[in-house]
Amino acid sequence: MQVPETEHIIGMELYATTAEGIGGMLRQEPEDFVVKEVSGWDVEDSGKHLILELTKKNWDTHHIIRDLSRALGISQKRIGFAGTKDKRAVTTQRISIFDISEESIANVHIKDVQLTSIGRYRRAVELGDLRGNIFKISMRDIALDKDELKKRMDEITSEIHGMGGVPNFFGIQRFGAIRPVTHLVGEALVRGSPEEAAMIYIAASFKEEQEDTRVARDEVRISRDFAQGLKTFPLRLRYERAMMHYLVEHPADYTGSFSMLTESMSRMFVHAFQSYIYNRIICARIKAGIPLNQAIEGDIVCFKNSDSLPDTSRTQRVTAVNLDGMNNLIKRGRAFVTAPLFGYETEMASGIPGELEVAIIDELRLKPEDFRLQEIPVMASRGQRREILINVQPRFEILEDDLNTGKQKVMVDFSLPKGSYATTVLREYMKVEPLKMS
Repeated sequence: MQVPETEHIIGMELYATTAEGIGGMLRQEPEDFVVKEVSGWDVEDSGKHLILELTKKNWDTHHIIRDLSRALGISQKRIGFAGTKDKRAVTTQRISIFDISEESIANVHIKDVQLTSIGRYRRAVELGDLRGNIFKISMRDIALDKDELKKRMDEITSEIHGMGGVPNFFGIQRFGAIRPVTHLVGEALVRGSPEEAAMIYIAASFKEEQEDTRVARDEVRISRDFAQGLKTFPLRLRYERAMMHYLVEHPADYTGSFSMLTESMSRMFVHAFQSYIYNRIICARIKAGIPLNQAIEGDIVCFKNSDSLPDTSRTQRVTAVNLDGMNNLIKRGRAFVTAPLFGYETEMASGIPGELEVAIIDELRLKPEDFRLQEIPVMASRGQRREILINVQPRFEILEDDLNTGKQKVMVDFSLPKGSYATTVLREYMKVEPLKMS
């Protein structure tokens, strides 16, 4: 079944399931996408960091942290969180605030935001301080009768169970749903072309963007007149504007222009390019008929940690001697087949899996040392392995769509480990353009 062109662009070249999709759309209203973070640790009665449960509706994580810091009159650096959450959604997660009282929080009132104190802790909440997320999602505007809808849902769910889950693709959010260029910027940086990278980020336009944005990007792409671009670029494009300000003051210093971005944002570009390569390697494995939930000789597996999550710092190569034992561990959920997030120290598979990995790397004409990024070391990435299958068990209920007359909706719930994307599960059911899922 053909996947949308946008997904091809980000390396998701196929669906893992063969049954026909149900169509529909996500996020018609924020309440259609409910996410609750699952933490991996318990709060305490004392500590310098106040731990809060933050529930927000239709808020970007970084924006609410910014507004919360302003409301409290403190630096954003004093606020910690474990992971970014979807904007057009209702999300619940833990945050920490250093050296602040519960009384101060009680005086904060921000629209569509609820803060509940749950205790204190000896250190801040940090990125990755979670086990996963629980999702309750409504897929709406489905133009199928209930019998046909149930048939397709059952078929896809059965296929997912048979595969042991779905491919652990990096979803469209990693690359930009409306403007999927993040990995292209990363590729240009890895190839030593900061000018191309900056121009892609600032001036590559997509038809799905607002017209004033498209026009401004196109004008700068043609003229390379950044001073004029600052007059026409919408104020909401603050990162692009910051880079153009720098280039006006430091002509042709395209490498330096990336210093206008935060470190986490700068790293995002190279990570997105690694994600693109990873997506393509999973697709190559599926096309070759190699299961995702079973190892073959040459594979590299990782093992379960104390939180029952894949620990990619503990890996082992699969050989003829240990093959049966490894597959027994995989079957019991104690080991996981991995693929590379290619970097300057990535361990590569051997045998047939290694041939598939090397074929993608060779096609892209990449070398490990490319990822050292000598001129922008903050973006360098040594790489790692990542599990290639999400062991997910979706449950669903079919209802009449209360927002779209004559249509159906499906309410589905499932949990995912940290770092995995709900849309990689839902795309197997819906099989629609990514914008209908964003």
